[in-house]
Amino acid sequence: MNAPEQMETEEVLRVKLELLRREHRDLDEAIHALQAKGTADALTLQRLKKQKLSLKDRIAQLEDRLTPDIIA
Repeated sequence: MNAPEQMETEEVLRVKLELLRREHRDLDEAIHALQAKGTADALTLQRLKKQKLSLKDRIAQLEDRLTPDIIA
């Protein structure tokens, strides 16, 4: 097998990155809405924030894969 065939193309990674960013933004809006209404319990907010943090980590990983290494 050829190594480049196994690697995901840059275009696919960019689409995944955009989807993760959108999901992160949606979670952020949901958290703010629940906090503003005061209807969410602490456990629900904690779970949403943890999920949001996980998405942030995955976004950072994809961004690192898409950013070329700079040799100084």
